[in-house]
Amino acid sequence: MLKHFLLPVCIVALCSAGAAWMILQEPAPALKNPDPPVLLVDVVEVETQDISLNVQANGTVTPRTETTLVSEVSGQIIEVSDSFVAGGFFAEGDVLIRIDDRNYQAELKRAEAAVAAARTKVTQEQGLADYAKRTEETRPDKAATDLALRKPQLAEAQANLVFALADLEKRQGDLERTVLVAPYAGMIRSKLADVGQYVSAGTRLADIFAVDAVEVRLPLPDRDLPFVDLEAQPEVEFTAELGDEIQSWQGRISRTEGVFDAKSRVLYAVARVEDPYNRETERWEYPLRVGTFVNADIAGRTAEDVVVLPRSVLRSGNLVWVVGNANELLPRQVSILRADENRIYVNAGLDGVRLVCLTNLENPLPGTIVRYTDKGHGSD
Repeated sequence: MLKHFLLPVCIVALCSAGAAWMILQEPAPALKNPDPPVLLVDVVEVETQDISLNVQANGTVTPRTETTLVSEVSGQIIEVSDSFVAGGFFAEGDVLIRIDDRNYQAELKRAEAAVAAARTKVTQEQGLADYAKRTEETRPDKAATDLALRKPQLAEAQANLVFALADLEKRQGDLERTVLVAPYAGMIRSKLADVGQYVSAGTRLADIFAVDAVEVRLPLPDRDLPFVDLEAQPEVEFTAELGDEIQSWQGRISRTEGVFDAKSRVLYAVARVEDPYNRETERWEYPLRVGTFVNADIAGRTAEDVVVLPRSVLRSGNLVWVVGNANELLPRQVSILRADENRIYVNAGLDGVRLVCLTNLENPLPGTIVRYTDKGHGSD
């Protein structure tokens, strides 16, 4: 009986002693703090450069000179030029319209006859006045009157001659105005009259505009004015999407309108593009037509030692996060020379910095260790 009781006790004691021996043989595990997480971020390398601070604007192409042709005489249109159609080109001095001039030819002949008669009358009165003067000189005992010397008659004849000459000049002008001549090289915008139509003085015949140059009004807000020297008439590159292609043209600022617009608070600069329709040279691959909406890139002033960064790196308070020499995140407050929709131009605050963090981190802590992927230079 006792033998059956001691056997299990001995087995349990031996197992306990073995377990204790094994526990005593293992060293206690060392306690250590876990390594902080390392964030993966995108960075851009800081590079200072001299950059032209170009100014962007947009506007619509308008004619340099635009004219409404109006008839100065009355009559029936008997001839129009082949180019007298909407979109037709013409040169300076081209005859665009002829109006029936038969009545004006007759009026001119009558005026010429009146001048001839007036000249004859002046000659007659001059002869009579000379005769009267010689006659009166033979009678020294009696003073001659102006009437006796025919001075009033001669003055009247001379006045009638002046009137006749003025009427002749008017008739000549009316006859010349039956031929409508192009005042400059241009294009017909709209045709308002045609052959066979009777027109009176003041009737609109066509709207035309010059094609030697076009203009574009460009609105410039006051924040952009310090970056462009308008007095130096900077160059402007115009672009427009025509079909599936981007076309470009070059022009230059020619003037400003001098005052700020009261409603929009912008100053309008006017840019000029020469020979937009390729009439004199083959400057453009595609003509710059009146009415085209264009984007303008105006050459600006040059800023030195500027760092160009994506606008997305900027945080409130003009802060950017940079990566230090030990790969730790650090906040830097920078000075912004200029900012647009896509970029910021930093002119101070990044001295000694090599990398700027591009990744938009939520609640970043200074000193956080990061590893990074280089995205190139800040100006890329």
